Amino acid sequence: MTDHVLDRLAATIAARKDSDPESSYTAQLLAAGTAKAAQKLGEEAVETVIAAMAERPEDLAAESADLLYHLLVLWAAAGLPPAAVWQALEGRQGVSGITEKNSRST
Repeated sequence: MTDHVLDRLAATIAARKDSDPESSYTAQLLAAGTAKAAQKLGEEAVETVIAAMAERPEDLAAESADLLYHLLVLWAAAGLPPAAVWQALEGRQGVSGITEKNSRST
């Protein structure tokens, strides 16, 4: 996969894992653990929905950026490499969304 902004962001997040939580927000989130990272992601998801409902594209772009950042922090906290997600997405290309959803275990 080519160098993408999300890959660069994931690398920055990984590099901050051992940083001082007093000087790095990312390090604070990672030090707080997976549950806290997941909670933050949920908060950002709600803010993204609110921005979408307000129909202000600039706010939606900003909140979407926050949401993606917090998603990558959650992956890092959980030890999930972004490449695993990219692989899952690539595996779904060309497959109907309905077919893919029906193929999942319930």
